[in-house]
Amino acid sequence: MSDQDFYGDRKFCPSCDDYVNYLASIDTSYCISCGAEVRLFSKDDWERFQNGLEARPRPKRRRKSEELVIEVELEDNDRESA
Repeated sequence: MSDQDFYGDRKFCPSCDDYVNYLASIDTSYCISCGAEVRLFSKDDWERFQNGLEARPRPKRRRKSEELVIEVELEDNDRESA
């Protein structure tokens, strides 16, 4: 992923049909060229993104009931004397 700065950030404008610079508001963002509301992805890019997520293997998670048990065995010279 490339590091983008504030001025290089772009979102998709459906009116301009392109990724454009935008003005950010608290609730939504607007295209600086036409003033239309912009969104993060175009519909095609959003579908491609979703399909890419579905194709990835899901990580396996341990159940809450499964506990991780680690056994550590110390050698004689590593043991603490009481």
